[in-house]
Amino acid sequence: MAKKILVVEDEKILGEMYRDILIHAGFKAEWARSAEEGLEILPKIKPDLILLDILLPRASGIGFLKQIRELKDFASTRVLAFSNYDEPTTKREALELGAKDYLIKTNYTPQEVVDKIKEHLKKK
Repeated sequence: MAKKILVVEDEKILGEMYRDILIHAGFKAEWARSAEEGLEILPKIKPDLILLDILLPRASGIGFLKQIRELKDFASTRVLAFSNYDEPTTKREALELGAKDYLIKTNYTPQEVVDKIKEHLKKK
């Protein structure tokens, strides 16, 4: 059974690209354009992992993380924060809220992001 990934990314080109790359890598992937849309999709697909942009319009990725951590069904869902926002306080907050990693977009190729996702899904 293919693992399900939810990509929460407001940039259309990146959101579509990561969804398509993940599908090609054998995952079931959905793309949400905002934190609000991510919260709508979450119960429908019950992802195994969320690739979460931190800088989103209206509700931030940090706000999204806070909300899902309060939802019983998704409190322990694996989240990889994914952003160009390299700010120590935000990074620390994301990790304290249970993000498994904080990836700076410009430091990773799409294939390296897929590899990180696979690595995190192998961990118990």
